[in-house]
Amino acid sequence: MEENSFKENRIRALTNLYYSNPKVQKAIFDFCQNRETIPRYFEGFGKRPDSLQYPGDIFELVKKGATSFHCSEEIWKDPLKISTNMNEQQLNELREGWDFLVDIDSKYIDYSKIMAKLIAKFLKFHGVTNFAIKFSGSKGFHMIIPWKAFPKDINGVPTSAMFPEWPRIMTRYILAKVREEVTERINELSLEDKYNAVKKYIRREAGSIEIMKSNSSMKKEVFVKGMKDKYIKSDGSFEEIRANEDSYNKEVIPDLILVSPRHLFRAPYSLHEKTALASVVLDLEKIDSFDLKDADPMKAEIKSFYPHAREGEAKELLLQSLDWYKQANSEKEETKRSDFKPIKIEKFSEDYLSPSIQKILKGVSDGKKRSLFILINLFRSIGMEKNELEERISNWNKKNKPPLREGYIQSQLIWSYRNKIVLPPNFDKDYYKAIGIDPTPEELRLKNPVNYVLKKVSKNPKIKDNFKNKR
Repeated sequence: MEENSFKENRIRALTNLYYSNPKVQKAIFDFCQNRETIPRYFEGFGKRPDSLQYPGDIFELVKKGATSFHCSEEIWKDPLKISTNMNEQQLNELREGWDFLVDIDSKYIDYSKIMAKLIAKFLKFHGVTNFAIKFSGSKGFHMIIPWKAFPKDINGVPTSAMFPEWPRIMTRYILAKVREEVTERINELSLEDKYNAVKKYIRREAGSIEIMKSNSSMKKEVFVKGMKDKYIKSDGSFEEIRANEDSYNKEVIPDLILVSPRHLFRAPYSLHEKTALASVVLDLEKIDSFDLKDADPMKAEIKSFYPHAREGEAKELLLQSLDWYKQANSEKEETKRSDFKPIKIEKFSEDYLSPSIQKILKGVSDGKKRSLFILINLFRSIGMEKNELEERISNWNKKNKPPLREGYIQSQLIWSYRNKIVLPPNFDKDYYKAIGIDPTPEELRLKNPVNYVLKKVSKNPKIKDNFKNKR
């Protein structure tokens, strides 16, 4: 109770002065328009639904005891019409769209910085350049991609109706793609930096540390009273700081929070009850130099948290996420792929390829990345040699309008070579329709582009039987 009282007293001493600033009120109000926006009264939230009608509403709520403000990722026609009695269809009709929020959660701010920078790099790799980042107010960051950046439908499915399913899939996709490098970067930090970071965390969480030295081994141990699992060892050169490496890694590697229906997050420039810091908007280039003192509410520089996105610039990110999710969650497909071995096609000719594949090879303007995925897996599945494969991909890319960046193609080839050979998507998958190709009845009957090639190239039933067995 004493600790809670101290934290509450600390933030309440700030609220009236901080939220009375018209610039702070405007920053919060501008972002929260058309969003469900709920005040928090230190430990408890206000009633839902609620929204802000005027900038002055913020200070009026503060005078009634509000300490922070939390808003929805969903953008509503009228947030006040939201009801828990609404069914899914009614909510979809009321929802205009949603922004995509990446919520980075970690015990250590330095590790959150690493993940934020790598996610930013990953987003740019997918062509998303207009996103914003802010400090969460504690130990993490929030990154946002505006609704405008996403296509309004995918194969006839309204994107606005796919909340929270599609944002959750994108979150999982991003985490799966960056997690390994995040772990590597964290492991590259000097062990002394890690040791100090853990000590700071322990001081904050446990409040009691004993340093014990052994004269014989010159080893140093940090023991936290009341935390049996927090037993961290280090010799004088900090060669080892983990008692259990697996549990340590699970604990320190940042995670991404998955959204839920009517999910709320801390509004930009809202205060944080535990730290009394402001959720300030940051320049990505200054993430490394960011310090908690930069979130001092009385010194915060006010910036917009909503970038001016290009129409549809996050389409590729969404499509790739959906494709990845389908692959990752299809046990039947995974079983086929894990058992598959390439069939060597001698004297290969493009005449053996199906009409849809031949159409792709003429060059595409939309869906080039999906097409590349199809071609690489098809060519590897029929045993094409590396040099020939890369030459054919290069020739195909020259026909695209505009061509894919060479760096992107090389990265996809490297990634493919490092992994097991997998079959290209079946003709009934959304890959083809998404790039404007309608497979023929024969293609749909044969299911996979590799099957089509085998039917054309071989009259030897042993090859067909071998292929079927290995699938």
